[in-house]
Amino acid sequence: MIEVSRFWRDPALPFVEARRVGDGRKVCYAAHSHESFSIGVITGGRSTYLSGASQLEVTAGTTVLMNPGVVHTCNPIAGQPWSYLMLFVDMPWLQDRGFVLPAQTVSASPALYGRLLQLFADLFDGELDDREARLASFFTELPGYLLASAQQSPSCHPQLEAAAAFIRAHRLDSLSLEDICAACGLSRSYLIRAFRQRFGLTPHGYLLDQRVQHARSQLRKGRAIAEVALEAGFADQAHLQRAFKQHLAATPGHYRDAVPASSRGKPAPTGL
Repeated sequence: MIEVSRFWRDPALPFVEARRVGDGRKVCYAAHSHESFSIGVITGGRSTYLSGASQLEVTAGTTVLMNPGVVHTCNPIAGQPWSYLMLFVDMPWLQDRGFVLPAQTVSASPALYGRLLQLFADLFDGELDDREARLASFFTELPGYLLASAQQSPSCHPQLEAAAAFIRAHRLDSLSLEDICAACGLSRSYLIRAFRQRFGLTPHGYLLDQRVQHARSQLRKGRAIAEVALEAGFADQAHLQRAFKQHLAATPGHYRDAVPASSRGKPAPTGL
């Protein structure tokens, strides 16, 4: 029986994690973003994929790509079953290898789909000694599977970018809307309206998303949930639990206690 959802991490590959969702009807998200670069494959059924200002239907055989900071959701269509695999890779590791963030958010390439499925299989195989090399090879090859326009378009509103950067820099502080307005030089009403149009979230929603991302990074280290909740600016553990589940469709405990990679000489996990 395929599990509804499982996270996977391996101490030998601390810059990458993965998630397998076997029944996407039970894993629904609010709009959110990631600090990592994310790429995954739809392995069954179909769903609605919202990325930035674009929305489309994705089906089995589709690859989805999500750049850091881009607000997105991927949820079921009218209760229809669907499943997927996702890979989250830390940006410093990618940047050290010269990786350029793609502008493309979706691909129907069968070759890319098959290549990514093979990469997942390689990563989950605790018997392989060259998994990091295989991961690096995939990201070297990735541009060849995508459209030629791989460069991100520049931002057209420096003040909104400044507001977002200010929120990221102060996400653990007690931050007010007035603080953000003062930092970027925009009025309250304009900031709320324009920020949502640019990032897909209100400034408050963006701050909440940033705090969840911080909590996620700390839970990966195995820290206590209550301690992380207070550090990330949540009132208590229950407050973090609600926000975390909305943004990641998982509880903090389920996320923190991801299954480790199999030990050498033992069978690899049958599910992610």
